[in-house]
Amino acid sequence: MTAETTFVFVVLGVAAAAMASNRVRFDLVAVLVVLSLMLSGVLTVGEALSGFGSPVVILVAGLLVIGEMLDRTGVARGIGDWIIHHGGASETRLLVMIMAGAAGLGAVMSSTAIVAIFIPIILRIAAETGLNSARMLMPMSYAALISGMLTLIATPPNLVVTEELQSAGYAGFGFFSFSPVGLAVLAVAIVYVLLVGRRLLAADTGPSTTARRARRIEQIREDYSIGATVDAVTVTAESPVAGKTIASSALESRYGVRVLGLLRREGRTEKRVPAPSSDKEIRAGDQLLIIGRPEDQAKLQDELGFKRFILSRVERRRWFWEAGGVVVLIHPESSLIGKSIREAEFRSRFGLHVLGLRRGQEPMEDFEDTKLAASDSLFVVGSWAKIQQLQGMSHEFVVLEMPAEHADVVPQQSKMPVALGILAGMVLLSVFDVVPLVAAVIMAVVAAIVTRCLTMEEAYRAIHWSSIVLVAGMLPLADALNQTGGTDLVVGGLMSAVGDSSPGTLLTVIFFLTAALGLFLSNTAAAVLVAPIAITTAQTVGISPYPLAVAVVIAASAAFVTPVSTPVVTLVVEPGRYRFTDFVKVGVPLLFLTWVATLLVAPLVFPY
Repeated sequence: MTAETTFVFVVLGVAAAAMASNRVRFDLVAVLVVLSLMLSGVLTVGEALSGFGSPVVILVAGLLVIGEMLDRTGVARGIGDWIIHHGGASETRLLVMIMAGAAGLGAVMSSTAIVAIFIPIILRIAAETGLNSARMLMPMSYAALISGMLTLIATPPNLVVTEELQSAGYAGFGFFSFSPVGLAVLAVAIVYVLLVGRRLLAADTGPSTTARRARRIEQIREDYSIGATVDAVTVTAESPVAGKTIASSALESRYGVRVLGLLRREGRTEKRVPAPSSDKEIRAGDQLLIIGRPEDQAKLQDELGFKRFILSRVERRRWFWEAGGVVVLIHPESSLIGKSIREAEFRSRFGLHVLGLRRGQEPMEDFEDTKLAASDSLFVVGSWAKIQQLQGMSHEFVVLEMPAEHADVVPQQSKMPVALGILAGMVLLSVFDVVPLVAAVIMAVVAAIVTRCLTMEEAYRAIHWSSIVLVAGMLPLADALNQTGGTDLVVGGLMSAVGDSSPGTLLTVIFFLTAALGLFLSNTAAAVLVAPIAITTAQTVGISPYPLAVAVVIAASAAFVTPVSTPVVTLVVEPGRYRFTDFVKVGVPLLFLTWVATLLVAPLVFPY
């Protein structure tokens, strides 16, 4: 082993340890990998940065935009509504439809986005049917993972593996090349969930996991706000705050209350301002909806001369026409993670008030200065328009619960036929090899923007730049292993251990090596490292590389065992009230069933 080979293995080990610790951002680790390979001289500057010009990176970015198009045009929501309509109250039928729907959508969209879309759908189904949402959320997340096994564009590891095949002189995978294997895994997973998996979760059924009818805002607020009440007051002409802004009135800083809404009458017109900004002027005669502790409310009225009154039923209804609340989860890729509500300037940025924060099902006091973490749930209030905007920020939040006051919002579907046409065109161009896949994806992105399915700004926001950096940064590590002989060294070790074994044994080793690395690294990083090893191993023993390459593809998407391996699974932990052991007892058998399906079906599609 040369010094350069040793250095590359050290870099690999340090990167794996950093990712496994979950204390260092994956994209930062990838950048440091590039920097270390560049400065050490193992790779030239151009070689170390070559990942950023890889077609894989362009494909990942483009496919994220296509997924956003499908989300914004209501395609995903339409499928959810169809499931609700046709699934009835049968848990068996609903599970089959939910898993099939999540897997089908995930074949052309981000799996993480699919889970974010399906969580509120499942909670809505559970509320309407009285079924246990925990028995549907985990299977849905597993189906979203399996979607990565269905098509070439479903997940970045698939693109990585096909590029490795092409680099080794083989033809890359086609759009549906390994779909039969993925469909077999999906069928096995559905049968397993129906016969065994959901029963493994049955013992945890209880008030915290059973579905509930949509609650009113007051009921939701009780879960988050500690001792706070909402009052309606009129600002009198004698009040010292008349003519001041909300910020300068010190209502929040001195009296500890927040203004949820402002009603101003000018002649015969009424103007309601939900969650007014801090620079909004308060005038005599304005009516305010304020929230705070009862003792603070009384102090405020005594010192500022506010006149309290009771909202009539008609007035309450008019306010709910304008404003409401929503419970959201912090997305694992949210830019708010590590920041407090105050530091993030949440109200200024999103135009909404945060009334409470729950972590681990417990409300947090002094939450405005608490650093946000993935899967924290927030109760926010403001205008329905702002809440609707929040629902569109699927990379920041997951909408968990809407109140009973909110009528179901049907997404804007005017562009849905256009979006479906763009998707069909992209798939057909790819399947029939009319143009290269990367060209088909770029054409679809341009068509989505030109037809106004989404704007250029929305397209840019749809791209997970952290994922782009991760893919681009890890690709050169595989090149470094190849150039320094590291790949040959690993293959030599495998040959010494199982070199005389059957091809099925080699496939098994590659499968579980990829799956094991996926527990600590991202699935993309695992595919980057194992794909060249699999191809070189096949070349060494004289068999086709395709079955082993398929094993990498399938195993990279089989992150069933822990809730921390991928955001696809992490997102369902809070709404499903799952424990770590739930994923182990349900996920381990499914991982082995996935291996069996791959072992049996992959050689039929790609003979050794």
